[in-house]
Parts: sequence; structure tokens; C-alpha cells
Amino acid sequence: MKLTIKDLTKTYKNGVKAIDNLNLEIGTGMFGLLGPNGAGKSSLMRTIATLQSPDSGAIQFGDINVLEDKMALRKILGYLPQSFGVYPKMSAEKLLDYFATLKGVSSKSDRAALVKEVLEITNLYDVRHKYVAGYSGGMKQRFGIAQLLLNNPKLIIVDEPTAGLDPAERHRFLNVLREVGTNCTVIFSTHIVEDVKELCNEMAILNGGRILKHTTPIEATNALKGQIWTKIIERDDLETMEATYKVLSSNYNQDNTLNIRVHALEKPAEDFQSSNPQLDDVYFIALKQDEPILA
Repeated sequence: MKLTIKDLTKTYKNGVKAIDNLNLEIGTGMFGLLGPNGAGKSSLMRTIATLQSPDSGAIQFGDINVLEDKMALRKILGYLPQSFGVYPKMSAEKLLDYFATLKGVSSKSDRAALVKEVLEITNLYDVRHKYVAGYSGGMKQRFGIAQLLLNNPKLIIVDEPTAGLDPAERHRFLNVLREVGTNCTVIFSTHIVEDVKELCNEMAILNGGRILKHTTPIEATNALKGQIWTKIIERDDLETMEATYKVLSSNYNQDNTLNIRVHALEKPAEDFQSSNPQLDDVYFIALKQDEPILA
């Protein structure tokens, strides 16, 4: 099923235009929505999930007109927001049984089978009797995936799910998401480039409520071949380099020098070395091209 967004606009009462005449098509599989904090990602996710209404525009998922028939979408939607609360003194198993009841699974045996299945998928079965409030950050996020799987969703939205997770928890979470995202449409909103590179077969870069680039990670990096250059510089030279070249990023070396990455169609100077493009380069170029030109 395809998600189609047309001319979507949302301006809040404080005058912030969070979604700016946005158009986007998303098919089956893992779709990464990449953008900095404040880019409008959560506003777009909440609007698609029918938690807020846009000022104008249309959203279609398969044969469902999302803005006119919100309940039809909610029946096949799985949504994991940036943060969510849980009842403090309920085990994962009992809480999922309760959620399954709310989602209309009336048979106790059906609920038990369903709860067991989603706990196994999310690798939480061994800790099913533990209070969810006592889970680690990564376990809570996996519990969030477990609860959204209860209604066999066709559209899954996860908003900044790996922010704050340690590397091991992040890895486990991404593996779970990769497993559940094979047969449905998953929108993965994040500001972490590595998540998109590891997980998504298609992506868009969002900033200022607008889509700056809609591509695939492989196509985007391939398009930059022969355009990324590196050079080791002294720290004090960074400002000069930024004024002279299109510096995308700079990283410290152990000897306190900097390794800079520069975007240029041709070799900027003799002492630059060619480098294989990375998805981070694609992201930084898109954001830099979107920066306002100061008079």
C-alpha cells in the first residue's frame, strides 16, 4: 500500500510553519525521514497518525482518505511516539493483554497467543513478568513496538526511536524494527544518519517543513562520487577553510588536528585527498544548500 501526501501545510498558533506545502510518496518497506531537531518531522508524523489536523492538503493510504476517515487508518496504524507513558505497576504481559482488549481482541486465548507472539518478536518474552516502568530505555522502545503490533498494522510510524539509547540497545531495537518492517509501510523519523543508512531502502531529508531531497541511500551517495575531498588541518585554520571551501564536517584526530570533509566538483587544491562519499555528506549538503543567503 502506498502513502501519498499532497500539498500538506500546518502552521501553529505561534506562527511557526511546521509543514510547508509538502508532497511525498512512500511505498512498502522502511522509509527514513531524516532531519535536524525542529525540522517538522514530529509534526508530519502526528499529522499522518491523525493526532492533529493540517491547515490544508490531502493524505491517502491505499484506498483510505486519511483526513476524512481517520478511524479507518487508526485500525491499521501502529504509532510509536518519541516518548510514551506506561502504568507503573503492570507487567509487560498484563499491559499488552489490556491493550489487546482495547483493540477489540475479546477472546482470552486469542489475546494470550497474540501477546506471546509480539513479546517473542521484540525479544521481551523472558522479561514478560517484569514491570514495564522498570525497563531500560531500549526495552521500553521494544515494548512500544510490541504494543503497536497488536493490531497487525499496515502502516507503522516511529518517531525518533533510538535517541538516547546506548549502542547495544540501539542495535537490538533496529533489528526488531527491520524484522517487522518487511511486509508493511514503516516511516522511521530520525536525526541520526546512521539509523537511516543501516535500516532504510528509501529516504527523504526534511528541513523547515519541506522535503529537500527524496532518494535512496545508495543513489544519494553514488551521486557524490568524485565530489568529496578530505584534508588534515590545524584547529586554528578551520575558520579560514570554512570561508574558502564548502566544508561539510570536521572531526578531531588524536593529535588534536582536524580532518575536514569538503564538497567540490573538482579537487579544491593539491593537498586534498579524494574520499568515498557517505550518507552524512548527502545530509550536510542538503542542509547547507537550504541555508538562507545572507545579504
